[in-house]
Amino acid sequence: MEERDADYCPHFHRAIELIGRRWTGAILQSMLGGQTRFSDIRDSVPGLSDRMLAERLKELDEIGVVNRCTETRDVNYYLTDVGRQIQPVMDSVAVWAEQLAGQAPPLPST
Repeated sequence: MEERDADYCPHFHRAIELIGRRWTGAILQSMLGGQTRFSDIRDSVPGLSDRMLAERLKELDEIGVVNRCTETRDVNYYLTDVGRQIQPVMDSVAVWAEQLAGQAPPLPST
């Protein structure tokens, strides 16, 4: 048991829980693709509600992954430098997802 505890990293755990939250990964992927307006982010993620998007964007803003910008009458959201650093992680997950799709049965829906 001690060896297992030695491998536990709270920073890794926090990061993986963040991107693993429902819709967060898809929102980040959309924003990495250039989407910044609330409605464009929502429309690029099928099934994502306004309420859930607002909740996730607020969380991402609070931890410094996303900036909310209201310079014009439109509200836009931008990835911060920290937020953009997730790009290689998302690229790796996309490759892994394609490999998994070819080898494993579908995941149960939640």
